[in-house]
Amino acid sequence: MSSRTAKTETLRDRCDTIRAEESQLREGGGKAGQERQHKLGRLVARERLARLLDKNAKFFEVELWAAYKMYEQWGRVPAAGAIAGIGNVANVPCVIIANDATVKAGAFFPQTAKKLIRAQRIAFENNLPLIYLVDSAGVFLPMQDEIFPDEDDFGRIFRNNSVISAAGVPQFAAIMGNCVAGGAYLPVLCDKILMTEGSGLYLAGPSLVKAAIGQIVDQEELGGAKMHSEISGTVDFYEKDDEECLKKLRSLVAMLPEANEKCETPTGKEPAKSGEAIYDLISLDGHKNYDARDLLASIIDAESLDEYKADYGKTLVTAYARISGRPVGIVASQRLQVRTKTEGIQMGGVIYSDSADKAARFVMDCNQVGLPIIFFQDVTGFMVGKAAEQSGIIRSGA
Repeated sequence: MSSRTAKTETLRDRCDTIRAEESQLREGGGKAGQERQHKLGRLVARERLARLLDKNAKFFEVELWAAYKMYEQWGRVPAAGAIAGIGNVANVPCVIIANDATVKAGAFFPQTAKKLIRAQRIAFENNLPLIYLVDSAGVFLPMQDEIFPDEDDFGRIFRNNSVISAAGVPQFAAIMGNCVAGGAYLPVLCDKILMTEGSGLYLAGPSLVKAAIGQIVDQEELGGAKMHSEISGTVDFYEKDDEECLKKLRSLVAMLPEANEKCETPTGKEPAKSGEAIYDLISLDGHKNYDARDLLASIIDAESLDEYKADYGKTLVTAYARISGRPVGIVASQRLQVRTKTEGIQMGGVIYSDSADKAARFVMDCNQVGLPIIFFQDVTGFMVGKAAEQSGIIRSGA
């Protein structure tokens, strides 16, 4: 064929080719992978992203071409099995990193780690809140010999978690699927952890536990959302499904100072109960027990209470709320007797190790973002006795 008849590629042709490639990369593992997620009752990564971002907000995606034409001996790994970029959540610009479980179950390849580290660096250098949407099988085991703990590799992720948090940049992690082995450290090093029903958070799954120590245990008992919200206290917010989790995540971002600085005169709601109700709730001699939430209902804006670790350390109520539209943190003594999975009955108005640990973490989180805290104190003191001392009440109380 002569040079006169041969078609010469134009810039427009090249750009069209690139756009077509990008569209395919955004499909992740394709329709089969998406159907698998939906059968599990889960959204795919880009559906989660769409629900998290503000309506009509633009998402500035970065590193879409990561791992392009790499790892072909293991099949395609589009976008390194993760989505990263910047978008507005509750009017706050955030860096968002989402595992794509349609690509090798969201497993980490060497380029996945580098992509995540790059996104962390963007958040840190620009003081942007960081949101992780976690759904990953951990390191891709056939390539674990290429995963290293050194600088600009897998171990750097956890170092960055700590440095970013220490710098006062908020980090949120929403576990909406698998979160196993070394990957389990990432969300736990964040400031707030949400987890959906049916998800798993553990260093070793049931099969590995059985092989290693002969123990037979199911996923929920080993590392389910209920276990971590009621027994270990690792999870801050237990959510029923992806939709509820993302809704709660948006409400937490909306509590950040950056979201409220843009509203000069916030409009709040009237409390659900009259202030007069407090007179009948509390007795001067301290003998009358009451639910701390009934007290708060006369003070905070109606429907604004977001409890932190609601099912753990239940003799203290810790929560985010609003008063006249302004965000605040709440630490309130719970005067009702409560029942726990680990210690059975706990007396109201008494601080136990779990409630002290919860309050300390909550105060630290509020302090990190400059959120004012209101304490409602009606407490007889710390728990005493053999069980209390063995649980470390002195350390927790301090």
